[in-house]
Amino acid sequence: MNQDYIVRAMAANHQLRIFAASSKNLVERARQIHGTSPVATAALGRLLTAGSMMGSMMKGDKDILTLQIQCGGPIGGLTVTADSKANVKGYVKQPVVILPPNAQGKLDVSGAIGPGFLNVIRDIGLKEPYNGQTHLVSGEIAEDLTYYYATSEQVPSSVGLGVLLDKENHVKQAGGFIIQVMPFAEDSVIDKVEASLKHVHSVTDLLEKGMLPEDIIRHLMGDLDIDILDKIPAGYVCNCSKERVSGAIASIGRADLQEMIDSGETIEVNCHFCGSHYYFTTDELRGFLI
Repeated sequence: MNQDYIVRAMAANHQLRIFAASSKNLVERARQIHGTSPVATAALGRLLTAGSMMGSMMKGDKDILTLQIQCGGPIGGLTVTADSKANVKGYVKQPVVILPPNAQGKLDVSGAIGPGFLNVIRDIGLKEPYNGQTHLVSGEIAEDLTYYYATSEQVPSSVGLGVLLDKENHVKQAGGFIIQVMPFAEDSVIDKVEASLKHVHSVTDLLEKGMLPEDIIRHLMGDLDIDILDKIPAGYVCNCSKERVSGAIASIGRADLQEMIDSGETIEVNCHFCGSHYYFTTDELRGFLI
């Protein structure tokens, strides 16, 4: 099984910054954990792929990126978190959504998401996390992130994301790219990239042709010079543990804890991201009151 990874590169004498990702395995892992229907797999897979690339843009080992989609469609909302090592995890509120294909015969991600907002939260160790919010322009996720970068961060960008399923509804291909224009970029360079993007039907088409992330970058950049900076493994990783859950329980307040203890029953806490179950006896709960 080929490892998922992200390639970071610069092009046109550092006038363009490019990220490209293969994410088939991590998206399939998410599908297995959450039991998502095809359209939910596509939606979550796109956001996970974006999260892994955007996470890799951060510098600090403890930096955390959170992408949240609050929406009115049947999927109910999505949350993805990523670290600077391109480890991601995520979940959808309603993992099983059944919709007919859209007008192009594709999975109707936009219909599943509907109208709503995209929140991008970066916790890089400052007093307050950075929080940017934009409304969803299409619900297709890639276009929504392109709009977010232009309006909230004033960075002209092009985002492409794709998830392709096989006949068993397992993930056959998944990946994406982010191209960002630096402030000093020449119009001629931007024109070349825009012309190249017009010929890209979908990310999954490129992956189906056997292209790796570095091939996708070369394809998108055409005859522009490319400087490959690094290659980063990406994966679906949840860092939950009983110790971390214990910390959350200890912070909920004495009255609520006492109510749990008085019930006399072992409580169960489930992780949204990986489905792990953690159990706490009344004796363990009493320990939080000491």
